[in-house]
Amino acid sequence: MGRSEKLYQRARQVLPGGVNSPVRAFHAVGGAPRFMARAAGDRIYDVDGKAYIDYIGSWGPMILGHSDPVILRAVQETMQNGLSFGAATELEVQMAELICQLVEPVEMVRMVNSGTEAVMSAIRLARGYTGRDKIIKFAGCYHGHCDSMLVKAGSGALTTGNPDSSGVTAGAAQDTLLANYNDLDSVAELFAKNAGQVAAVIVEPVGANMGVVGPADGFLPGLRQLCDQYGALLIFDEVITGFRLALGGAMAYFGVEADLVTYGKIIGGGMPVGAYAGKRQVMEFVSPVGSVYQAGTLSGNPVAMAAGLATLTQLRDRPQIYGEIEEKARYLAAGIRRYTGCQVNQVGSLVCAFFSDVPVTDYDTARQSDTTAYARYFHFLLDRGIYIAPAQFEAMFVGAAHTQEDLDHTVEVIRQFGGIQA
Repeated sequence: MGRSEKLYQRARQVLPGGVNSPVRAFHAVGGAPRFMARAAGDRIYDVDGKAYIDYIGSWGPMILGHSDPVILRAVQETMQNGLSFGAATELEVQMAELICQLVEPVEMVRMVNSGTEAVMSAIRLARGYTGRDKIIKFAGCYHGHCDSMLVKAGSGALTTGNPDSSGVTAGAAQDTLLANYNDLDSVAELFAKNAGQVAAVIVEPVGANMGVVGPADGFLPGLRQLCDQYGALLIFDEVITGFRLALGGAMAYFGVEADLVTYGKIIGGGMPVGAYAGKRQVMEFVSPVGSVYQAGTLSGNPVAMAAGLATLTQLRDRPQIYGEIEEKARYLAAGIRRYTGCQVNQVGSLVCAFFSDVPVTDYDTARQSDTTAYARYFHFLLDRGIYIAPAQFEAMFVGAAHTQEDLDHTVEVIRQFGGIQA
């Protein structure tokens, strides 16, 4: 028995399911999870010393690779001055200024500590700003684990076949209206049936928690038009797509402006972080200026701000990274498609292979995937030193540290898998 298996046995005695986030438990694919010890570049190493080419990248933040020296140096230097003050710092001002510079529609930012917290706060702000209660979300889109968003959620909740969570009251979910991703008619119908009651539409501009599902032509512009028509705010949940698809995130990539946007992942460079942002006229409804209350002891933590600044500054100074990683993702997607016959969706540097015979365009088509076949695929790759998401409905994240040699090796292993399955 390896150290990972032994650690898992210990962990199950003191942590629910042996983990601190459900997808890590490998329940969707079977077997014992790997416990990781260190990472560098595009490699991650488990406690038994085995190396893996990593296509998870801490679920997105490691766009520049693990243990990036510029980020590590920024963190180390900042730590020398203290870990947290519970007071304002210059670093959080610099971070907000940089986000506003990089994302043209954004004029003000509020830092928080997680993507869930960012979404929860943005929804409260939308309600406070509009004076309305109802929110439209989409089946299969995941917006963190706040109560009102755990309605037909994606990601780990989707994989387990239990997309709604116990402990969420009917009252918490009663103002959440459910539409179908890539279906504007379903959104228009909800607006019409709830005229004057909808505060906002929240959407992952690329559905990245039901696998990877891109927006159909006209879908995001159509949402913008419907929100304008009915006086609602449009919220882009860019916890995953923010600063991954482009310097300006999905808003720049697709050319559609949201009223509010939520961030996480990359803006912390691997440290816990979140943010919500938008136009000044909306953001000034947040306390202490406005009446929408939100606070956080560790919000704007200096170490997280230093890591995020080091990440975003490098991306700003090396914008060619985006074209390079998208080309790598396209190459990888083509190899998976060629040798497995899967439905493979790729948007920017996000990739997902669906073991399905039908194109995946929404929650319903994603759910038709063969999760048992995905489990076989996962373990075949894992045994050969390639670490992908331990669940069908997650993305692969391609980053700057992935080399052509590693991509070629990955495709060759996938070819071998395809040969066995044929």
